[in-house]
Amino acid sequence: MLDKLSSKEDDVNQRIGQKIKAEREKRAWSLTDLAENSGVSRAMIHKIERGESSPTATLLARLAGAFDMSMSQLIALSEVQTGTLVRHDQQAVWQDPETGYIRRHVSPGQIPVDLVSVELPAGVAVPMPAISYLSRRQLIWVLEGTLTFQEGSTLFEMHKGDCLELGDPTDCVFKNATAKPCFYAVVVLKSS
Repeated sequence: MLDKLSSKEDDVNQRIGQKIKAEREKRAWSLTDLAENSGVSRAMIHKIERGESSPTATLLARLAGAFDMSMSQLIALSEVQTGTLVRHDQQAVWQDPETGYIRRHVSPGQIPVDLVSVELPAGVAVPMPAISYLSRRQLIWVLEGTLTFQEGSTLFEMHKGDCLELGDPTDCVFKNATAKPCFYAVVVLKSS
């Protein structure tokens, strides 16, 4: 099962790299342009585009934000699923190589909402830069466990069933300070 997940993640990382390159070229941006717009080094972008490196959640959020997309939109665009039903084993799964954070893109189709399921391992913190929240509205809904969410200087301790609407774009941190995994959903309203 682990080999199957690793293989699927490698495929997703390859497609994400190809999508980043396609989005960059669609805008007629050089590697330098994307580096300046995202704050990610040219060398790292080059490695990601070639599938030689798996981006961390923070890097992927910065790259997606430079394209005025959410991370879930960028991951979803790298998948070729069509139709209105996307079965669990067909959903795009991406794992942050640095933290083990697992992100599953759940929503199918071209509706203006992205639904993402996240598993945040015990004792892990994942920072997300403000650029990943520009031009979009998001909700965080805790499904199981405890999530400590820092939005700028404001700290929220969220428990099962709690739902938070994010405010103005600011640097954020998703943290699981407990000894058990935390599961939550992120709902992203796509910009029109």
